[in-house]
Amino acid sequence: MTSRSPQEPASEPGPEYADRCYRSAAGIGSGVLLLALIGWLGGDAIVRGEGDAPWLALAGLLFAVPLTIAFTVRPAVWAGEDRLLVRNPFRTITLPWASVEAVRAGYSSEVLAGGSKYQLWAIPVSLRQRKTAARRAARDAAQDVRAVAHEGPVRAPSDQVIEDLRELAERGASREGAQGVPVVRWAYELIVPALVGLVLFVCLAAVG
Repeated sequence: MTSRSPQEPASEPGPEYADRCYRSAAGIGSGVLLLALIGWLGGDAIVRGEGDAPWLALAGLLFAVPLTIAFTVRPAVWAGEDRLLVRNPFRTITLPWASVEAVRAGYSSEVLAGGSKYQLWAIPVSLRQRKTAARRAARDAAQDVRAVAHEGPVRAPSDQVIEDLRELAERGASREGAQGVPVVRWAYELIVPALVGLVLFVCLAAVG
């Protein structure tokens, strides 16, 4: 469900502290396919369209491409010794471990920090995987209770990631570099083009 890389990309703030990266491989794959489809359809309309069609296609691309990137390719979570960096569709949240109050997964993965709740888009919860893990744990327990107790509980991948983040938060909260408050930065590089594309599309459609 998620993939890990040893370091954070250089374009993101604070790569010096990020040593674990969690991303949704399915989300990235679907995003690449959607971007290819959108580019093909939009490009064809721009090249071969007549009248207002090329302009409408251009406005549609300006609106659809940032949104597709935001919800599929962009989401990621970086966990370092001092803080947690959460990159959601339209926000990047930097959370020093001392500010993290809880990390949990119910129907979605989320972190509580500074009195606010932030969803972890890069760590989707799969109820099917959770049920599969529960059935496997029950089956293994019935076969060999001692082996299961030695190896530890069987968890769904998303639940295991949440447990890892919870341990990192507990271990890093007392570090000197882990002190501070949550910092939120909006992804205007995606929000502005999407809004411009939407306004342009509505205006062209109204005029045409």
